[in-house]
Amino acid sequence: MEVLINGLNSIVWSPVLVYLCLGAGLFFTLKTSGVQFMMIKEMIRLLLGKDVKEGEKSEDSISGFEAMCMSVSGRVGTGNIAGVATAIALGGPGSIFWLWMISLLGAASSYIESTLGQLYKEKFEGGYRGGPAYYFKKGLLGGKTWYGNLFAMSTVLAMLICMPSTQSNVIAGSLKTAVGVPQWITGLIIVGFLCVIVFGGAKRLAKFAGIVVPFMAVVYIIIAVIVLALNAGDIIPSLTLIVKSAFGKEEAFAGIAGAAISWGVKRGIYSNEAGQGTGPASAAAADTSHPAKQGLIQAFSIYIDSIFVCTATALMIIITGAYKVFDGATGEAIYAGKGATSNMSMGTVGAANTSTALDIGIGYGAYIVAIAIVFFAFTTLLAFFWNGDTALVYLTNGSEEGKKIRFILKLVYLGFTFSGSIAAGGMAWTFGDIGIGIMAWINIVGILIMHKPAIACLKDYKLRMKENREDDWDFNPNQIGIQGEFAVWDEIRREGRERVTVEEGVTELKIS
Repeated sequence: MEVLINGLNSIVWSPVLVYLCLGAGLFFTLKTSGVQFMMIKEMIRLLLGKDVKEGEKSEDSISGFEAMCMSVSGRVGTGNIAGVATAIALGGPGSIFWLWMISLLGAASSYIESTLGQLYKEKFEGGYRGGPAYYFKKGLLGGKTWYGNLFAMSTVLAMLICMPSTQSNVIAGSLKTAVGVPQWITGLIIVGFLCVIVFGGAKRLAKFAGIVVPFMAVVYIIIAVIVLALNAGDIIPSLTLIVKSAFGKEEAFAGIAGAAISWGVKRGIYSNEAGQGTGPASAAAADTSHPAKQGLIQAFSIYIDSIFVCTATALMIIITGAYKVFDGATGEAIYAGKGATSNMSMGTVGAANTSTALDIGIGYGAYIVAIAIVFFAFTTLLAFFWNGDTALVYLTNGSEEGKKIRFILKLVYLGFTFSGSIAAGGMAWTFGDIGIGIMAWINIVGILIMHKPAIACLKDYKLRMKENREDDWDFNPNQIGIQGEFAVWDEIRREGRERVTVEEGVTELKIS
């Protein structure tokens, strides 16, 4: 059975899926005229604007900033620490260049899927729910319910049943190694915190993410900046090494240029999750005046994950030389950095490299990595829950009976989380990977077919920017050629007429 499951996993996550993600990113980059590059200024304006954090958030809804933090909680995980080290170990420093490239392309895919998530969202319990299952049901070739159902069922399997144990096991293991905390105690603490959050509703989860995610990302990057500052003379040589190695121009890595591309692209795809359908559920939850706004914000979240956090890990490892590069076929080391230790092998590649880099840079590497893993893995658990619960809302159509099913699945999710803290099932990662892989296949193929509404939203938003109307609450999908019924956006327009801005003591309607 194990051989069969592993074989299925290798088929789902074959190079074809990697090429599909890469091709989709390139296709959407061309179709959007490079939205991820040309609209960076607007992305930053939206992120820093008061309207995204407060002004567009009604009493029962989630702000655009909180929605982005919810998606970042899933993107930024233990892979940003261990996965980056693996890419360097098997693809050399050049793999980081290709990780950057796939992330830049992936941001366009993220724009498409997140805008679709916003466009086809539905009202639920005072807020909004949406995502791939919703937009497939409503917009894919006249609506394909079975297609959305398949995505939703894969999401429940992966996010609520298989994957929680993997993250809690990582947390418990890191704390036991660093400070000797028994794993079962860590498991109880994790479940206790999760109970407070997941039974507190969407707003509590969003509020927690909105506080913790920026904190953990900023602190981690600051620590990396300190390490870089202490080794300032090596920054330019390290960046040069990354670029030269990517094209086989560095003698030590000339023979593994292909591996650099392969590992960089794979780690980038696994880390940023662009186009894989995990981000739109968070994007759909945002209370915003135009779908493209959340699409742009979510595109920027790819940069937060890959360009900022992954790069922070990579530069710490490369600058301190805390790595070895191995031949993937033989397992033999073909290069050792100046900070490499004798016990580094293919079997130990991962978070230990980041820990060694921090030990060389500022000390206390094991403790810093353990704390980072706790934050990164815990917030990933929250992202798992939100995606899985949203899929359940879709499958049960928000019914009263569905509430009972969702309650039971919450207990199942918490149960697997606790059991994983003691000992993660050997096949948990594999089953979870299969579920997420199926999600990726379904979503990427689907958005390639139904991307036009997201393009129409982008064109409309650009026109509004020219006319200084980008913050007006009068978006109407039908007026820009998108067919279908959009009761949610009809309601948003009605509510928009009641929203006011107060400037210099004068109250005026945002739209007439």
